Amino acid sequence: MNSLATGEKGEPFLVRLDRQGRLIVPASLRHALGLGPGDRLVLWREGDRLVIERFEAVEEAIWREMAGVEGDLATELIADRRREAKRDG
Repeated sequence: MNSLATGEKGEPFLVRLDRQGRLIVPASLRHALGLGPGDRLVLWREGDRLVIERFEAVEEAIWREMAGVEGDLATELIADRRREAKRDG
């Protein structure tokens, strides 16, 4: 069953895109989420759904995911390229 029908994700809002492709987030939703002018949001597609999330939340998730990564990626990539160049002569 659709999560909107069960109320699991809160009250649904119907919004329309304007001619420039903009949409307006209803004031009650902005207030509930603490969104204000200038806040950065990240949008992406999941199948036929549009997902919108705060930039800070996405950034935090990336840092958490990268927390266990050791070493320096740039150094590793440079070393790989040098090995390839040496191999290819």
